[in-house]
Amino acid sequence: MDAERLFFISMGATWLILFYHVFLTVGGYKHFLKTMHDDDVDMKMDYYPFVSVLVPAHNEEAVIGRTVEALGRFAYPKDRYEIVVINDCSSDKTGLILEEKQKKIPQLKVVTLQPPVGAKGKSNALNHGLKVSCGEYVAVYDADNTPERGALLQLVYKLYTNDKLGAVVGKFRTRNRNVNYLTRFINIETLSFQWLLQASRCYWFGLTTIPGTNFVVRRSILESINGWNDQALTEDTELTIRIYDFGYTIFWYPHAVTWEQEPESLRVWMKQRTRWARGNLWIISQYLLRIFQLKDRKIGTDIVYFAFKYFVFFAAVIISDILFVLGALGIVRLSIDAPLSLIWMLAYALFVTETFISLSLERGEGSLSNLFLICLMYFTYCQLWIILVFKALYESLKDKIQGKGFHWYKTERSSN
Repeated sequence: MDAERLFFISMGATWLILFYHVFLTVGGYKHFLKTMHDDDVDMKMDYYPFVSVLVPAHNEEAVIGRTVEALGRFAYPKDRYEIVVINDCSSDKTGLILEEKQKKIPQLKVVTLQPPVGAKGKSNALNHGLKVSCGEYVAVYDADNTPERGALLQLVYKLYTNDKLGAVVGKFRTRNRNVNYLTRFINIETLSFQWLLQASRCYWFGLTTIPGTNFVVRRSILESINGWNDQALTEDTELTIRIYDFGYTIFWYPHAVTWEQEPESLRVWMKQRTRWARGNLWIISQYLLRIFQLKDRKIGTDIVYFAFKYFVFFAAVIISDILFVLGALGIVRLSIDAPLSLIWMLAYALFVTETFISLSLERGEGSLSNLFLICLMYFTYCQLWIILVFKALYESLKDKIQGKGFHWYKTERSSN
């Protein structure tokens, strides 16, 4: 295939994603307008469902104390929720810290798992927590989270007042965003993802992906679909598919906020994001050929989007990057009417514009410094996605050949 044809194919795939993201940007803004005054609504209920807050924890001594303290401060009736921390085969001081916190937080219940029952991943830990919990609703928080006081009440209220919803997802923010350039890039990425993909898809299609933390789901649904899938690395995305296929929808509510700790080193970030990429590849392999068997066609289109992103768009980015470099060096000359650099710069400008608009929907984030970081991150942070997808493909294939099972892929924490 000649260079010109490769160029047009790669640009076509890239611009298809970019134009789709323009559509999503509009949806994100509309969802912002739709929910902007919701935090002023009186969320008093005539009945407060009992809620079980599940927290899977594996070697979390650096953060677990602060997390359970934040969970104990929820503005939700104290006798109407329990905190269930699943201490999964921790070898550090996680268990000792939890014992001390139980003396001060009466809602705190600790479930300790040991081999061979434990150390089989987050899904396994959550399923064990579900068995010993008794809430009508189940909330999930990661062990590094410090949710705001109103988060649980807001999530429960939205779920309680809409029978069509199977789960409600809140927003997560980066607590350590000012540590270095990496955490600043992550802050931009996570906010852009939530306003560009979560808010917009929720507005246009009624689609929301569970992010793994800061969400509430009906217990009846979890029991009907047999809880979390032990074989899924990204158990949150897999659970999302089954909730929609069970006949419910999920809503993204931006005012229910939790603060979480993001990776502060490239090594930890790469390990975390490779796991996410591997999990998404697993989702594609499990569901792409079965999308017409799914009852909810909307979630099927989301799986197709995943596949397009990880294969077609991934290949297009690599090809366009190679052609751009070769063109800049004068090694390849494309006989097209418009110069290669101009077409590439237009795509780059659109990426910057979409990202900055979505970021500007968050109070205090639409700054000139963040605009500069967005311009910079395309050439640095975004390009790392290529490496981690290659790494995820390699590790997935290697583990399949060697027959390796699943284990805890825990993000390393710091005491910040």
